[in-house]
Amino acid sequence: MIKDYFINEIENAIELAIKENKLGAMTEFKRGSLNPERPKNADFGDYAVNVSSLARFAKIAPPQIANSILEYINKEDNEYTVIGGFINFKAGKKILSDLVEEIFTRKKDFGKPENIEAEKIILEYVSANPTGPFHIGHGRWAAMGSVLANLLKFYGHDVYQEFYINDAGSQIQKLGNSLAIRIRQELGEDVDFPTDEIERKNYYPGEYLIPVAKKYLETHNGLPDDIQELCDFAKEYEEKVQRDLLDKFKVNFDNFYSELSLHKSGKVEECVNKLKASGKIYQKDGADWFRSSDYGDDQDRVIKKADGSNTYLTADIAYHIDKLERGFDRMINIWGADHHGYVARVKASIEALGYDPNKLEVLLGQLVNLVIDGNEVRMGKRKNMVTLEDLIDEVGVDATRFWMSMRNIDTTLDFDIELAKKNTDENPVFYVQYAHARACSILRNVIAEKINTETGEKTPAPMSEAELNELIKDFNADMVIPTIDTARQLILKLEEYKSVIKNSAESRQVYTICRYVQELASEFHSFYNANRVISDDKEMMKARIALVWSVKTVLHNALEDILAVTAPERM
Repeated sequence: MIKDYFINEIENAIELAIKENKLGAMTEFKRGSLNPERPKNADFGDYAVNVSSLARFAKIAPPQIANSILEYINKEDNEYTVIGGFINFKAGKKILSDLVEEIFTRKKDFGKPENIEAEKIILEYVSANPTGPFHIGHGRWAAMGSVLANLLKFYGHDVYQEFYINDAGSQIQKLGNSLAIRIRQELGEDVDFPTDEIERKNYYPGEYLIPVAKKYLETHNGLPDDIQELCDFAKEYEEKVQRDLLDKFKVNFDNFYSELSLHKSGKVEECVNKLKASGKIYQKDGADWFRSSDYGDDQDRVIKKADGSNTYLTADIAYHIDKLERGFDRMINIWGADHHGYVARVKASIEALGYDPNKLEVLLGQLVNLVIDGNEVRMGKRKNMVTLEDLIDEVGVDATRFWMSMRNIDTTLDFDIELAKKNTDENPVFYVQYAHARACSILRNVIAEKINTETGEKTPAPMSEAELNELIKDFNADMVIPTIDTARQLILKLEEYKSVIKNSAESRQVYTICRYVQELASEFHSFYNANRVISDDKEMMKARIALVWSVKTVLHNALEDILAVTAPERM
C-alpha cells in the first residue's frame, strides 16, 4: 500500500540519519511509532507524517528533524516536502501507474492480502426461533453476517456459516397451541386468542399462522389427538419459510444446527457433569449454580432450575463447546444488543471447561428503525409486525442488503424506505450501482459504431473490440501516465480498497465497505464529469479507458463478491 511504502521510506531514512548523527541526541528509533495521515488540503500531498514527536529524543526543532530525514530518502519520482514538523508525500507516476497495473493483473483478487495467518472460523448469526417470520432486526443480522462471511473468506480465512435453531424451548409448545386455534377457526369454530395480557403471552396471535392452518387441513380432517403433531408441523413449515427467504436474500448457511438435537445427543448433560466433576457447580435453593463469577462474570448463574429443567445458558454452554470440539479456531457470533450481559457468562463457561475464552468474539448489534417521510414506523406486536419479507418486497433485495450493512453494527440504523426506493444520487445503493453501470456503458460505447438518425451516416467505433481486449489482456502500466494529473484522487481511492479490506476484516466491521464504494463512485463521477473519456487522442483515450475498467472491476468485486449486491451493467 502507498502509505506503507511512504512510512517505510521515512523509517529507513530516520535510521540512516541516526547512524550518521544527523538527528541530534537521538540514538535509536522504534519502527511503527509514526502514523501517516491524509492531509485535509490535497495540494499538500497524498500522505503526511508528523515527526514532531521525535523532538524530545533528538533535542532539536521539528523542522530541522524533518529536513534531516528528507536528506536520506530515496525519492525516485515521488515528491517530498516539509511544512513545520510534517513531511508530506506525493506519489510519483510510477507508483500510481503500477497500482492500476496491479488491478489489471490481479482482477478479482485485487485487495486480497497474501500470507495471512488463516483461521478456521465458525460464524453464527440470525439464529431466530422457528416460530414466525423474520423481523427487520433479523434482516440486519442476516445481511451483515453474510457480508462478513464473504469478507473473511476473501481475506483468506476458512469460514463456516451456521444458523442455530432455537427449537427446544417452550416457544415450540406455544406455536403448536397457536396453530390449534387457527385450525379451529378455519373449521368454523367461534374461538379466538385470550384477551388477557398475561395469558396471551402463551400464544402467537399473528395472522401468519392462518396459511399454516390451511396447509395442515389440506391433508388432515381436523385437530390431532396429540398437540405435538401440530408443534412439529408448524415448526417445519416456518423453518421452510425462513430458509426460502434467506435464499432470496442471498444468505447461504452451511448448516442449520438444531438445539433439540443438542439435547438429544446428551451433550448438554455431558457439559453439566463435567462442570460438576470439577467442582464448578454448587446447589442453592434446589437449583444447580455455575461458579461463573470465578471467571469474570458479575455473578454466578443457574444452569439447572429447582424443577430439574435446564436454563437457556445450559444449552448455550454445550453448543459453544461443541463448536470448539468440531475444530474451529475462532467463534464469531452476531447477537442483539440485549444479549450484552450474556457474553461474560458464556465466556466464563468456555474457560471453566478448559478452553480459551478469547476464541469467542461477539458482535452486539443495535436495532433498525423504519422511516417513511421522515417519520419512524413503529413496530407493533407480533400481530402487526413489519417483517423482513415485507421490506424486501417494498424496496428489493439489493437495497435492503446495502442499507442493512451501511452503518456500524453498534449504531441504530434508520432505514429510510422512500429514499431506498429512489433512483437518484440521494440513494446510496443506486448511486453506487449507477457508477458501475456508467463504467460499463463507457466501455460499450468505445467499441460501438454510431449512426446518425437523420442522415443514416455511420461513425466508426473509436476502438475495435479486439483492441479493447488487447488493452485489458496485455496492459501496459505506462499507458496510465498521461491521466495521472487529472486522475490522482481516483487512483488513490482505488488503492485504498486494499486497506479497507484489511481493516474491515480485522475489525469485523462491514459498513466500511459500503462507505468505500460510495466514495469510489463519487471520485469516479467527478473524474468522468471533468474528463472526456472517448476522444480523438487515442493514447489519452486508452489511458482513461484503463481507469474506467479499473473502477468497474473494483466496484464489481466489492458489490458482487463482498456485499452480495448486484453490479448492473445497464440502468
